[in-house]
Amino acid sequence: MDMASRRVLGYALGEHHDAQLAYSALIMAVAVRGGQVPGVIMHTDQGSRIHRGPGPAGLRAAGHLPVDGPARVLPLDNAVIESWHSTLEFELRSVEHFTIRAAARARVSAWIEDYNLHRRHSALGMMSPVDYERALQTGQAA
Repeated sequence: MDMASRRVLGYALGEHHDAQLAYSALIMAVAVRGGQVPGVIMHTDQGSRIHRGPGPAGLRAAGHLPVDGPARVLPLDNAVIESWHSTLEFELRSVEHFTIRAAARARVSAWIEDYNLHRRHSALGMMSPVDYERALQTGQAA
């Protein structure tokens, strides 16, 4: 999630919460930003797992992303994404039961797209994350 715009940039669903899962979400986020992510600090829940996996070396080698260790992350940095997870749980997972993974992936993807394009945030002047980013690019954001 981009903390400035609240836009969800990368996500991954899997059976195991491991380095490969975090790396997959990170690769998606880098791709959404066109490979340009200077100054980004990556933070995951139990983020030390990504530091042992393919993520840091692969991304540094590609020149994409500095992955900073957990010591540089403040505990409150995670509050926004934890709130987002809670919203996802409440609005989607607690209401629907998925019998196959493909259905879950499709619904989560659609929910995130709707969140990014249509969900208005008071922190963004009642704009959606994508509209807020557009406004920033044109200098019209509050």
